[in-house]
Amino acid sequence: MSCARFIVICGIDLGYRSGIDLCILRGWKMASKEVIGECEDPSVEVRVIGEPIGKGLFALKNFKAGEVIFEERPLVSCQFLWNAAYGYLACDYCMRPLETAEENACRLAQNPHLSLPYPECCDTKKDSLIECPQCDASYCSRECRASAWNQYHETLCLQSFTPDPSHPLVMLQEAWKQMHYPPETACIMLLARIIATVLQAADKEGATALFMQFCHRTVNEEEEIAHKLLGAEFHDQLEALRDLMEKALGAPEVRHWLTPEGFRSLVALVGTNGQGIGTSPLSRWVRNCDALEISAEEREKLDQLIDNIYDQLDKEAGGFLNNEGSGLYPLQSACNHSCDPNAMPTFPYNNFHLVMTAVKDIAAGEEICVSYLDECNLSRSRHSRINILRENYLFTCRCTKCNEQSGDPDVTSDEDMEEEEEEEEDQ
Repeated sequence: MSCARFIVICGIDLGYRSGIDLCILRGWKMASKEVIGECEDPSVEVRVIGEPIGKGLFALKNFKAGEVIFEERPLVSCQFLWNAAYGYLACDYCMRPLETAEENACRLAQNPHLSLPYPECCDTKKDSLIECPQCDASYCSRECRASAWNQYHETLCLQSFTPDPSHPLVMLQEAWKQMHYPPETACIMLLARIIATVLQAADKEGATALFMQFCHRTVNEEEEIAHKLLGAEFHDQLEALRDLMEKALGAPEVRHWLTPEGFRSLVALVGTNGQGIGTSPLSRWVRNCDALEISAEEREKLDQLIDNIYDQLDKEAGGFLNNEGSGLYPLQSACNHSCDPNAMPTFPYNNFHLVMTAVKDIAAGEEICVSYLDECNLSRSRHSRINILRENYLFTCRCTKCNEQSGDPDVTSDEDMEEEEEEEEDQ
């Protein structure tokens, strides 16, 4: 695991805990084998670049393509609400799947008769699953249940196995679901967990500062861009969400986040910095099956079965195969965007533990850049990419790829496709 040097983060000396709960610092500590501030062999460094970019993450050593750059756990994370509502079962703390691979495949394919061989390749340990004794939150282990309770769940627990529809937190979730349909990119409960984390922290001021080091501006005044979640058309909905959040979690220590402008900044913080998380018991089973030492005949039979399963899933579930959510990662959030990235976040442990991997060779002193766009959007035209980034991240991309394509026409990818179809019809 790579070590990391932490500097110029809101002026907070992270080596001095000053009473901040260890669960708050875990996201920072997991990027280093050593205690924060005592890392002897740092491999990445956060640097202030200046406005309008802010900060960036830079390599302090050479990395080869495929090499792990760093690993970290989030300060806070949360499963998407619609994803949970549709039956995607994940640990309420680390998002590890709670279904077996076979249960997952049967549910997604809507075929209760599916049977998967090699059950030893399934990572889900049903005998370790456990619930909150006071509500319906489920966890993959006692450790996750304890971590959630100590960090935020003591504040957020509904104290009921049948949620009261009039409870402010229940109303908050339902209001958000009516405002943000799939495909989901953010979750109002991530905001709630941030607030609850601060309320339960021993050092509330320090915990607040940890979250405020994330970019949280609501507009880019230089380019006259506003975050898409904060448009005028959402004013009334945001005010309703703020009112429900205040009723559920209002306290003097978080008053600054529950004013109209403070709440907008918190929404912007989550919308701008949230890193998507995806976990799947089936994909993990497939990966483990790939490592099996079996005969060529058995391998061919297994591959045919897997292909058939994914064909059924594609018909019934489309692209919605994973437990999905988002989290706030200090190091990952320091990575700037490029449409031609040299690194990519992955989740090989099938939980919220992020592993940043080099996709190209990276030289010492080079900035580590990731793509804020998914693979589909990354392949779209420069004009389309820039529009998406402006709406979601409040900047106009000027990466090498965008600069090289600066002479391309200002049309969206859909318009490109229509023009190609028209040209084919004319031929």
